[in-house]
Amino acid sequence: MAQSVAPPTTGSTAVPAKLPIGAIAPWAVFFGVVMLVLLYFVGAEQGATSLISGEGVHEWVHDARHLLGFPCH
Repeated sequence: MAQSVAPPTTGSTAVPAKLPIGAIAPWAVFFGVVMLVLLYFVGAEQGATSLISGEGVHEWVHDARHLLGFPCH
């Protein structure tokens, strides 16, 4: 017994949902600020620009610093 295959329909097409920029902008700014803070702590939190004294932050981000190409010693 052969099964018949229905021809593809051309009446329905997928329409992407519209997402307003106003809904995305606050989240984009938030994540941008978070990323800049993380980049600061990984790349510059030691020496003259140090916000936190001691070597604690340096030791926590030591491997990430080398992975991203920041010199630290």
